Amino acid sequence: MPTKKVSARVLASATLALRRKLGAKVVLTDDAALEAASYDSSRIAVRPAAVIRPTKREQVGVVLKLANLHGVPVTPRGRGTTLMGSATPIRGGWVLDLMGLDAIRLDPEAGLAHVQAGANVGAIQDAAAAAGWFYPPDPSSKAYCTIGGNIACNAGGMHGGKYGVTRDFVVALKGYLPNGEFVRWGTATRKFAAGFNLRDLWIGSEGMLGVVTDAVLRLLPAPAARWTLLTSFSDEVAAFRAARALFAARVQPAICEFLDRASVTCAEAAMKTTIFPGQPGRPVILLELAGSEAELADAKTAVLAWAAAHAAGHREAKTRGEAEALWAVRRKCSGAMFQMGDAKLNEDITVPLGAYEEFAVWLEQLREKSGLAIPTFGHLADGNLHVNIMYHKAVPAECRAAEKAVLALMKKVVALGGAISGEHGIGLAKTPFLRIQHGAAEIAAMRAVKHALDPNGILNPGKMFEVFEVWNAPRVTVAFPWDHK
Repeated sequence: MPTKKVSARVLASATLALRRKLGAKVVLTDDAALEAASYDSSRIAVRPAAVIRPTKREQVGVVLKLANLHGVPVTPRGRGTTLMGSATPIRGGWVLDLMGLDAIRLDPEAGLAHVQAGANVGAIQDAAAAAGWFYPPDPSSKAYCTIGGNIACNAGGMHGGKYGVTRDFVVALKGYLPNGEFVRWGTATRKFAAGFNLRDLWIGSEGMLGVVTDAVLRLLPAPAARWTLLTSFSDEVAAFRAARALFAARVQPAICEFLDRASVTCAEAAMKTTIFPGQPGRPVILLELAGSEAELADAKTAVLAWAAAHAAGHREAKTRGEAEALWAVRRKCSGAMFQMGDAKLNEDITVPLGAYEEFAVWLEQLREKSGLAIPTFGHLADGNLHVNIMYHKAVPAECRAAEKAVLALMKKVVALGGAISGEHGIGLAKTPFLRIQHGAAEIAAMRAVKHALDPNGILNPGKMFEVFEVWNAPRVTVAFPWDHK
């Protein structure tokens, strides 16, 4: 049910009341604060009436209780790295900026991290590593993004195939229901079977069912050793077929990254070098093994035999410095794609393992039919591919072609048994496609849950269920430091 529009008079009165309760340092209404909170990495911009930056958990409850009383939309926000418009305050109202709640406390005996929603993911990883532990989920924006945002969209990253995604590491949550009541989902224990699992319902709900303020995260022992191998292939089908052969051999790499010909060509142009001399623009798979020295010894033998049998070429890193050099192609490819267009639709679809080759053939046909460059890279160990549909914003024909291409992509992925999003979520940008993934009964069940927990529809409204015309949305031109990673 769409949120009822709150009148300007009621919104101004509610904002003033909130400012009196929490203070001018917490409730901001200056132009700079409102502008910064009006958009995320989707570049869809809507100006809120106020930005609330709580310094204490309890202030979140105060905000939500007052918002429910007056019907004010509230959009939770971390760093704003989401690509889907999940943190855009599309209905105006208030933006709840959780960056100030950023505490990190480790329990090294239990292998747990107690963190607040605004804690930086990279900082959590660094704190864990310093204590001999490992937090695997690693989105490309980990140097900037917050754990609250990661929980909201169930973020993944390159380690997903072996270790899993954010959901697999959340032990317990604390936070507030949309009506402002405080709740705990789970405890800081490895087992918990007391009642419905509403913890997992919150994970991936994009801030629509409640606001996370605290989380307990499970950590793993830090791997003793790592080993990196870069392999090249004649074409994408050969690369996908080789990856399936690797997994069939029961080799489970910590990372298995794929880059197609277009992605490699862009990276090589940016680096001004050819990755494999004599093999320019070949698709590549970048592998990293992690574990004990004994585990790696056996796995290395199997992987090198696999490379000799399936790859057109391979380069092994003998040191961590050499491994970092091999990683350059992966780091450069996304930003370098803008030589193929000044805009891109970055779609994080997921394809079943058995459909890899079919998808590769179909994607090449989509390139030819659309006339657009569609460089693709991603995580082969879990089938999560980033399909980048490149176009020029000033060319209407290319904009229309991009719109048709992304719709065709979503339909194909679902037809193959895959998912329209593996780690980015739905937000605003993918609302038109949710009905391709889910039937009417499934969407009705989701909306029933939303209504049960948020009957006034104040929490992150306008997302997921309400079809949004991304193409006609107002946009801002802003360079983000986490872009092009």
